[in-house]
Amino acid sequence: MASRFCCPECFGDHALRDTIFPFLQAGHGTCDFCGTADTQLLEPTKLANYFELLVNVYEPAKDGKSLVEWMKDDWNLFSHQRMDLAHAKELLSEILDDGEIVRRGFTPSESYKSEGLAQWDKLRDEMMYANRWFLDIAIDLDRLHQLLHMLIAPKLPRQWYRARMRTDDELFPIDKMGAPPKRRSSHGRANPAGIPYLYLGSHPETAAAEIRPHTGEVACVADFTIPEIKAVDLRNPRKLVSPFILTDASEIGQLRADLPFLERLGEELTRPVQPAGAAIDYIPSQYLCEFIKKSSFDGVVYRSSVSEGINLALFNPAKAVGGKVVLYNVSKVSVEVAVAQN
Repeated sequence: MASRFCCPECFGDHALRDTIFPFLQAGHGTCDFCGTADTQLLEPTKLANYFELLVNVYEPAKDGKSLVEWMKDDWNLFSHQRMDLAHAKELLSEILDDGEIVRRGFTPSESYKSEGLAQWDKLRDEMMYANRWFLDIAIDLDRLHQLLHMLIAPKLPRQWYRARMRTDDELFPIDKMGAPPKRRSSHGRANPAGIPYLYLGSHPETAAAEIRPHTGEVACVADFTIPEIKAVDLRNPRKLVSPFILTDASEIGQLRADLPFLERLGEELTRPVQPAGAAIDYIPSQYLCEFIKKSSFDGVVYRSSVSEGINLALFNPAKAVGGKVVLYNVSKVSVEVAVAQN
């Protein structure tokens, strides 16, 4: 039987694409599994060592999910649209040279646990309602530092946007579209009062939506150019981390256990906050961003809660160079509601 070849697009994992396939001297052509053309190609069995390490963080369980289901849920693997459960199982069975293992049930090993999420909830509550500067609750900052360095944003756009509502009939000049002066810098999602960051959106619509306009208002939107920066990307930790950068099953198991903690940190930056409670509700995300800044990052990327775009909080506003300012009419504002949970 002729060999079949898989490609990085089958899995959607950056470490496989950027490091492992080139290291294994992949060929080139059209993938036999997902159909991607002009891509790197390997015989599936050449990936066996990497996937065997990953399999070791799961244990057989009669009523458990399949390995493919766990890999999809935990690591966003087999993310190509053609890699449904059946096709992903087919590929995994070839990688492991085992047609039976992909049919069995598994559960994550109980050997790996994380206290990060529980400790963050306690720390969050303390800094909001008990102690602000000298905290009793401690989280493992060394581990947090390690995890953040697994979430370095891929290459970011050079052009971003910032919006302000027009208050008079005149256009704001570009020198009034940047971060506010220190004495006028109020509490932000990422910055404490008095420490201005520059908040940018990936598109004009994103920037305008972030300032919560009303229909009929006019927004001044400026474009800013940024250099290449090192930023933490908290949009989708499960997509950004890779189990294949680790060489020990225990490290992979611990990373899997810490993923809910990383997802929670991303939620801190996207959680809707009422203006009246911002001074208190923003404290946890401000603490997180201060730690990110202290860990030698230039900013943090996070999802927008009000648009399809993404946001960047740039810690040093001077890194951004302003361009031109354009007026946008706010023609429609969409509102979605849901029943509040008690």
